[in-house]
Amino acid sequence: MQHHRGHTKAPQKRECPRLLATGPNQVYSWDITYLPANIKGKFYYLYLFLDIYSRYVVGWHIDEYQDGTIAAGKFTSICIKNNIAPKQLILHADNGGPMKGSTMVATMQKLGVIKSYSRPATSNDNPFSEALFKTVKYCPKYPRKPFETLAQSITWMESFVAWYNYEHRHSGIKFVTPHQRHTGQDKEILANRSNVYKIAKTQNPGRWARGIRNWDHVQEVYINPIPVGAD
Repeated sequence: MQHHRGHTKAPQKRECPRLLATGPNQVYSWDITYLPANIKGKFYYLYLFLDIYSRYVVGWHIDEYQDGTIAAGKFTSICIKNNIAPKQLILHADNGGPMKGSTMVATMQKLGVIKSYSRPATSNDNPFSEALFKTVKYCPKYPRKPFETLAQSITWMESFVAWYNYEHRHSGIKFVTPHQRHTGQDKEILANRSNVYKIAKTQNPGRWARGIRNWDHVQEVYINPIPVGAD
């Protein structure tokens, strides 16, 4: 009675993915989400690749189909554009068909990219992609009505990515833009910002009774860090 019986496979213990990025182009996260079309039951599919260290959108694609071949082609162009060397990059994703399909897996092996996957039914294992999708769909400029054409969805996404990468001050990286962090400009920006706050505190100590905001550079970004005190 203590052993598994039946025709189904015995439950398997899945290791928690624990990833660390200390610079750009070390760990990418990607996923696919639905964009509603103006025909009931029809959707456009947004493929989105994100650098977890800088939160920079390194590549995206919108299509009428969800297919691993489309994702593999886009990912290949991303690696070529960013001069990704073998064994340099980890690509993290959930357990969807396009993510674990033979085409995408073969492409990663060819490029020398290390694959990483979420645990089944654990959305928190892919937090950066999930958070970005929420930013996309809760953006004030996101259309209230479904997209009428594929071209319209592409045009809107182009404007969003331009804003997100180059204008949006991201709270997770101390309110610098993803592009500033991806290119290493954030260190100087944060150092100057810290000096401004220190000068302001000396001029008006009462306003800063609890101290100034911490503007230290974020050096490490994790997916599922090891809990403090754990073995």
